[in-house]
Amino acid sequence: MSTLSTAALGAPSVAPDRGDRPARRLRVVDAPARRRRPRLLYGIVAVVGAFVIASAQMVLSIMTTQASYELSALTQEARDLTFQKQILYDEVAGLSSPQYLAANAAALGMVIDQSPNYLRLSDGALLGTGGVSFGSSSVDAIGRGTVPNALISDTALVTVPEATIEGVPVAPVEVVPEDGGVSNTPPPLTDGLPTPSTH
Repeated sequence: MSTLSTAALGAPSVAPDRGDRPARRLRVVDAPARRRRPRLLYGIVAVVGAFVIASAQMVLSIMTTQASYELSALTQEARDLTFQKQILYDEVAGLSSPQYLAANAAALGMVIDQSPNYLRLSDGALLGTGGVSFGSSSVDAIGRGTVPNALISDTALVTVPEATIEGVPVAPVEVVPEDGGVSNTPPPLTDGLPTPSTH
């Protein structure tokens, strides 16, 4: 063996010194900062705020529902009032009809003259015969020949409460056979032809 290798084996090995590497420094790391607990007041304010918002939404929902019910009731009331107004309008139209006025005039004893008289407004002159009308009227407002107004068929006349525009109601006469049996004659006709009842 060579002397070189023997010297390398017997000598201790020393690491070369490197001056360019910085020295390591160890230091103690600070403990992490403890997080502050939220204050109790902030939590209470948040919970109370949530309850206030929920209560406000509930109150608004109840008020909206109540308003919709009130609106529905008022709409129904307006519909009923419109229907009643139409009924009253029909009654006024019937009471102001010429048939009802003529029937009331006839019930008061007024007659229509065969030769009417006219008053000229420009000079106040009376045109016509100028005589008093005697007898009965040529127009029978309550007679059976006229077609009654359906709006006032059940309305009583002003001066004769038991009569309507159709006339005084006729009480039906019941005919009892003398022998107490069934009569072969039909009942008397009072207001038109009888009609059969159908399904």
